[in-house]
Amino acid sequence: MNCYELETSLCDYVDGTLSAARKAEVEAHLAQCPGCAEMARDVSAVVALANRAAEVEPPPELVTRILYDLAGHREKAFEKRRGPLAMLGNLLGPVLQPRFAMGMAMTVLSLAMLARAARIDVRQLTLADLDPARVWQSADDRAHRAWTRAVKFYESLRFVYEIRSRLTELTAQDDGSRDSGSEAAAGSSARQPEAAQPPGKK
Repeated sequence: MNCYELETSLCDYVDGTLSAARKAEVEAHLAQCPGCAEMARDVSAVVALANRAAEVEPPPELVTRILYDLAGHREKAFEKRRGPLAMLGNLLGPVLQPRFAMGMAMTVLSLAMLARAARIDVRQLTLADLDPARVWQSADDRAHRAWTRAVKFYESLRFVYEIRSRLTELTAQDDGSRDSGSEAAAGSSARQPEAAQPPGKK
């Protein structure tokens, strides 16, 4: 084994991942070559020092910075290309950004929710229907209609309840007058036989 071959195998030797035959060759060369032996001692000392050192926590902005630099490098490499595809990519580049796509998706979702709330048929939608004043007026009109229907329903329900309670009172009074009328008729019929007897028969 020569010094060049030892340099290529030195990291694996220090890590302990060499096979037994290859490890024997490296140790034989280190015993014969003082320069390689000193280099092996230095490498072992550096590895031992690195193992004793505490793990360094990368700063939070490091990943963002790396991704930003990679994106900028990719855009520069893309701009260097020529041709119709490169020109099309330059035109559509801002549109295909994730933030822009998410913003467009949220805009479409908001418009769909407003159209559903205002009961606008999207298939028959015109440019005039997208006027914010018209959308607001339609939503306000539907809210007022719903409120009016609720008030009318409450008033009708209260009116029906009053009629029903009055009817119940009248039915109770009518039943009371019938009961008192039947009691009076029963009392008068009980008195009539006494009045029919002659006075001397008592």
